[in-house]
Formats: sequence, structure tokens, C-alpha cells
Amino acid sequence: MMNPAHIDLFRAVMRHGGMTRAAQALGVGQPHVSRAIARLEEDLGFPLFVRGHGSALPTKEGEAFLREVERTYAGLDQLIQAGRQIREIGTGLLRLACQPSLASRFVPRAIRKLDLASSGVRVSLHVPSPDTIWSRVSTGQCDIGLVRPRSGYPGVECETFLTVDAVCVLPQRHTLARKRTITVSDLVGVPLIAGTPGIFQQSIEESFMRAGIEPRFVLMAQYTAARCGLVAEGMGVAIVDPLPARELTGLPIVLRPFQPRLPIETMLIRPGGRPPDSLAARFIDLLKAERDAVMSKSIDYR
Repeated sequence: MMNPAHIDLFRAVMRHGGMTRAAQALGVGQPHVSRAIARLEEDLGFPLFVRGHGSALPTKEGEAFLREVERTYAGLDQLIQAGRQIREIGTGLLRLACQPSLASRFVPRAIRKLDLASSGVRVSLHVPSPDTIWSRVSTGQCDIGLVRPRSGYPGVECETFLTVDAVCVLPQRHTLARKRTITVSDLVGVPLIAGTPGIFQQSIEESFMRAGIEPRFVLMAQYTAARCGLVAEGMGVAIVDPLPARELTGLPIVLRPFQPRLPIETMLIRPGGRPPDSLAARFIDLLKAERDAVMSKSIDYR
């Protein structure tokens, strides 16, 4: 069996034009190179060089063998390049799914940073319902999900990613805008804009129920941006997730802390049973860095 090190030395001799020059370039003794070439010729069964010449004068067999060696090295270079590409941009498409509150600014900022760090990555971002996110991650159709908590989905690795307290959003000129904190009792008889049925909307309704107050929901809108838009038009007041609400700086609205505290939890989920590939792991780090940056900024309650 041929020794790969002998093949490397043969290639070096051909590249440098002689055994002495190859030995000097590699920092080894010339006799070591000569013995390696002789052993390679023995393994091959034919001479590689014409003996009696100071320079490396290859035989026709040696030239033919060099062509095969270079072809093999070209293949190795491709493997090295493939390995570098896998290390830098992962195994292919990074499939993401997240809830609407993080889809407009938060996740896109992390994707931009990923692209700057690993040019050429391909990312697919979807914003389906929470149950769809859990289902896709559970079945391996999605690599990373940012989603409200759910139960009953096997095969999912999950961790608490983010917890924020709901805020009350009001028109700038609303009488309650002068208050530093809005309590549930402040909203007796006030027109309210509800979210779609779900855990968060249920927690809002339960806070009124515990206070013995009947909420006056006059409108319903699925997304925080839509509810804030309706508030800006003077159609009512809403209790919302602060992350997307504070991105809406152009609207004539104000945000105020809401009592009782209504925590909004977001989970980071991924398929279980194996660690994330290098690309997914890097993106998770970027998401966490973005979360820390966002959480370090206080909400503007002016």
C-alpha cells in the first residue's frame, strides 16, 4: 500500500524541480526524500524519475502518475472547500419560524448579522400560528422556532428565551395617558381592543375577572401593530406585547406599564435528539445577543 506521505514528497519534488530543492523547501534531509521516492517507485512497480540527473527529470510513467496525483489533490481541495463551507454556512438552508411580535424587526436584525458574519447563508423565515411552529419543529421541518408556550409536542428541545410584561397602549391625548401606570380598575368602561383568542388574551380577560370588572371589548385585531394602529385612530385602548409596540415610533400613541403584571413568555425551540448544526448554533447566539441588547433598553414611557 502506498504511503500518502511518499506521494506528498513526490509532488513536492515535481513542484520544486529536484529532490534537493524539495528537501530544502520542506526542511528535511535530501536522503529522506530519496528514500521515500525509491519506496514509492517500489510500491508502484515503475520508475518515476530518470536516474543520473541532478534535476527531477520524470519518466513518462512519472508524468502520467503526476497527472493522477494532481487530479486527486484537486478532489481533496474540493473536499477542504466543502468542509470550510459547511463550517461557515452550515449544511444548507436555515429554516426559521417565529411569532409576529418578533418578525418585523427583532429576527430580521439577527438575520442581517448572520449574513454579515457568514456571507452566502440561505435563510427561510415563516410567521405561522404558534401550533404550526411547534408542529414544524416537532417534525423536523423547521430548525429554530420562537413561539409562545404550548404542550403536547414531543421531540422538541425548548428553553425560555424571553419574558416581558404587557403594557397598555393609549392615544397620546387620552386622559389616562397622564398616569404613570395603568391598572385594570382604570379601564372600567373604557373601549378596549382585544387580541385573537389565545393564552395572552385569556390572561387579560382573567385579570378583569379577578378584579370583578366586565371588560368592554369593542374591536378585535390579530396583531399588535394592528391594535396599536386602531389605538392611534382613537378607537380604544389595548394591552399588548411591548416589543413590537415600541417599534411603532411614528404613531401618536403612548405606552404605560400595566397592573396586574401580565408576563408574556417566548420559547426558543428546536428539534430534539441532536445538537444544532454550526449555522443554527451561531444564529441562536445572535438571537440571544439581540435579546440582551433589546432587554437592556428601557421602554420609553413619555
